[in-house]
Amino acid sequence: MTDTQAHDESHGNGLGARLNWLRAAVLGANDGVVSTAGIVVGVAGATGDRGALLTAGLAGLLAGSLSMAAGEYVSVSTQRDSEQAALATERRELQETPEAELAELTGLLEGKGLSREVAREAALQLTERDALRAHAEVELGIDPDDLTNPWHAAGASFLAFTAGALLPLLAIVLPSSSLRLVITVLAVLAALALTGWWSARLGAAAVGRAVLRNMGGGAVAMGVTYAAGALLGAVGV
Repeated sequence: MTDTQAHDESHGNGLGARLNWLRAAVLGANDGVVSTAGIVVGVAGATGDRGALLTAGLAGLLAGSLSMAAGEYVSVSTQRDSEQAALATERRELQETPEAELAELTGLLEGKGLSREVAREAALQLTERDALRAHAEVELGIDPDDLTNPWHAAGASFLAFTAGALLPLLAIVLPSSSLRLVITVLAVLAALALTGWWSARLGAAAVGRAVLRNMGGGAVAMGVTYAAGALLGAVGV
């Protein structure tokens, strides 16, 4: 019974972590689409020069992807430091006050719905097998063998943003000048519809509302930046 419970909890934590990573990848790609589309559409409002559009799009792609990677690295590094500090504290407490830690684990398991007797027996068995892992998973919600990796997070954010940013960049520079703006807007709205649908499915939310909200936000962003670019272009800036 105890082994099944521990397996189910570990499996649930692993599934939740994978969903969080997938959701972060979708949101990163969405950010890449919207921010790069805003830049290239804004520049397109001021000039139709393909070189200027490519330069602006590449600059936005690199700046955005590197910024996302750096931010994710810092954030996840802080999370990892906190996890390691919590594990170090738990390890020290297990050495200094093992009986109090056993009682704490028993109480935690009892809080999950086990009877006092079963919780005590489960706590004893888990402590004998691996006391630190038992407390890390039950008390802290941490897998000590699978701590968050800041480099993985940074790389995933970089790739997700880049993948999203490539779509508006290619859409604005590859077509002819008469079609590039229309193709870019349509491609961006289609991509935002897809990421909105995907994020809604991952979060078990209403798909239609998420898609419309995502597309609406992107449309507003492109409209504002295009108007700003057209105004600057008109006054010769």
